[in-house]
Amino acid sequence: MTGAPRVLVLGANGFIGAHVAAALSRAGWAVRAGARDVAAAARRAPDHDWVRADFFDLTRATDWAPLLRGVDAVVNCVGVLQDSGRDSTWIAHVTGPRALIEACDREGVRRVIHLSAVGAEAAAGTAYGQTKQETERLFEASTLDWLILRPSLVVARGVFGGTGLIRALAAFPLFIPAPGGGQRFRPVAMEDVCAAVVAGLTPGAPARRSLDVAGPQSLTLAEILVLYRGWLGLRPAPVFAAPAVLTAPVIALGDLAGRLGWSSPLRSTSLRQMNHNVEGQPDDWVAALGVRPRTLAGSLSEAPACVQDVWHARLWFLRPVAIVALSLFWTATGLISFGPGWGRAVEILREGGYGDSTAAIAWLGSLLDVVLGLALLVRPWTARVAMVMALATVGYLIAGTVSLPHYWIDPLGPWLKVLPMMALCLFVAATDARR
Repeated sequence: MTGAPRVLVLGANGFIGAHVAAALSRAGWAVRAGARDVAAAARRAPDHDWVRADFFDLTRATDWAPLLRGVDAVVNCVGVLQDSGRDSTWIAHVTGPRALIEACDREGVRRVIHLSAVGAEAAAGTAYGQTKQETERLFEASTLDWLILRPSLVVARGVFGGTGLIRALAAFPLFIPAPGGGQRFRPVAMEDVCAAVVAGLTPGAPARRSLDVAGPQSLTLAEILVLYRGWLGLRPAPVFAAPAVLTAPVIALGDLAGRLGWSSPLRSTSLRQMNHNVEGQPDDWVAALGVRPRTLAGSLSEAPACVQDVWHARLWFLRPVAIVALSLFWTATGLISFGPGWGRAVEILREGGYGDSTAAIAWLGSLLDVVLGLALLVRPWTARVAMVMALATVGYLIAGTVSLPHYWIDPLGPWLKVLPMMALCLFVAATDARR
């Protein structure tokens, strides 16, 4: 778009960033979109000018210069909930933004909008809150024309992270589990957040201010879950306010999953932030930016639920269960074959006529089962490993049919029982997409 003002959107492949980049493009901005994985992001939004922007590699002002060249404004949507293998709250919220601020000053990019969050402060007792507050201090100490927007719970047609969890809890069978349930939010529609960013980049927009971006209605978590359950078209169910003694083990598993590379909203940071403050005040940003936010009920009514929404909500908890079950199945069968089941494994292979190769085949087969079972838990490999499991099972069945065909009609069904397991492998592989 020749002559259009250019904006650099950081985190443009994220939940909020992707919507912000799209909204700015519709508003007439030429969008330079920053993401870690440029190839995947460009497939989703091919009209943007994609550039690689990983804060791990942008820790000095000079690193930012190529990204800022020809840019009129910056919108920073990058955020990290909790430290893990690929993520660092300090780098994402302090080191990277500090270098960005210095680079903007050097390159003459005056206008920067930073997306923070309600309750992002050290008093929350989390590294997320502490480092997010430090980001805001860095902007406040700068000479830039900054604007900090601090959304409450952001709701959208699509879901990711915490909003996905909310739908999953709402769709839970028989009752609605709520960790606490009394925490208060002011849900704000994604469209309204994007409208605030667009308004913040118009001439005469407020500068050097921090604004909570909150919806007009204060709701408890329990009330939000009931609204979402109705939106999904499910029958009403009672809300069960889960006490800390029940949620603590789940949160501990979520933290462990995060350290293993599995992004999960069921983490200690999420709970602490919710219990601290996630509500915000709606009045200032409405007056300053001229956006009239809609209620949660209003935004849900404007986007009726589809069958895909119901499926996603119901499968949200089922998928990790399927992954753990598959991992245990393959790992356990391999270990059993190596241990107490070794004699029986060798006996079956001899029955199939494998002769002198029996021990070697039993050993290699058991090793493959253990390796695949453990590899399934490695986040980047899960989908591929699930497909390898399905293909390996086809190989097992072909070999078994040739050498031991009578096992198809065995009362215990050793061949028949692996067919549902193959279907589970395909389910895990097919549902691997995160956003």
